Amino acid sequence: MTSTLKIEREGHVARVTLNRPDVRNAFNEGVIAELTEAFATLGQDLTLRAIVLAAEGKAFCAGADLNWMKAMAGYSWDENHADASRLAEMLWTIYSCPVPVIARVQGDVYAGGVGLVSVCDMVVAVEGAGFCLSEAKLGLLPATIGPYVVRALGEQASRRYFVTAERFGAAEAHRLGLVHELATPETLDDKVQSLVDALCANGPAAVRACKRLVQDVAHHEITPQLRDDTARRIADIRASAEGREGVQSFLNKSRPSWLS
Repeated sequence: MTSTLKIEREGHVARVTLNRPDVRNAFNEGVIAELTEAFATLGQDLTLRAIVLAAEGKAFCAGADLNWMKAMAGYSWDENHADASRLAEMLWTIYSCPVPVIARVQGDVYAGGVGLVSVCDMVVAVEGAGFCLSEAKLGLLPATIGPYVVRALGEQASRRYFVTAERFGAAEAHRLGLVHELATPETLDDKVQSLVDALCANGPAAVRACKRLVQDVAHHEITPQLRDDTARRIADIRASAEGREGVQSFLNKSRPSWLS
């Protein structure tokens, strides 16, 4: 337990839970600092195969905490920049975490919360969850979360929802690709667990390498340099102990060590 999070570990899986249900799990300086530290630490654990990001209460994350917003109202430009930089660092730490992250979305997601969902690798949401990039209603913009939301939601949908600040449902988020799986409250944990099981069935180093590969090649021109880089990556993993074991296990119809 930290002051804003619950962090649990079972086998190869960690669970990080936002634990401020009384304020709809809204961000403040403490939440940002503790999420940054938690994911930086978990990312260094080579025995981890998956991280589930969850939340207590009815809402997943309502964006900025009201008291935090009141404090920011009096900030200078430099103070605002420093504050936003800490949020940007938190988002990057989760996005770049070597361990795949699954968002378990049990309720509404607003503003910065949409950014938090967007930096996760997989998103499972209940059908009744609502999403809203509400910053423009306050005369603000979703800047620090923007790069991740545009990647997850798509450019065209982002054009609309950034500027209108409309609320959209989980079904629309699923259609647009922000949400990967829809669930009822009763099936939410089963659908999250199925993704956890899929991750844990694969080669641990291969999973981390796959996550990094997608981030490194997405939106890049397919140049000779990129083609050579991908050839080097597959050569590296084929020659690794895990890669050799995985191929031999497949050929011999035996179980690799990571399934034991």
